[in-house]
Amino acid sequence: MVNKVTWQRAGRVTEPGRYMFRYGWLTITAEDLAIWQQFPEASFTLVNLPSAPDAPEEFHLGAFEIPAKPTVDEH
Repeated sequence: MVNKVTWQRAGRVTEPGRYMFRYGWLTITAEDLAIWQQFPEASFTLVNLPSAPDAPEEFHLGAFEIPAKPTVDEH
């Protein structure tokens, strides 16, 4: 199963950094934020990074998808 994360689910963060997320720690880069600022509805694949067995899980954002905008019927 592939988990997707939207800007809203990430708390609409405004600064790059490492944030506590429901599954563990989520690192968000300036590049990730730039995509969300341009495409607020984009969703990223949540990528699980290797971590120690007893440590909280670590994640970063992978590939993103931009939802197709609904077409406007002009009839």
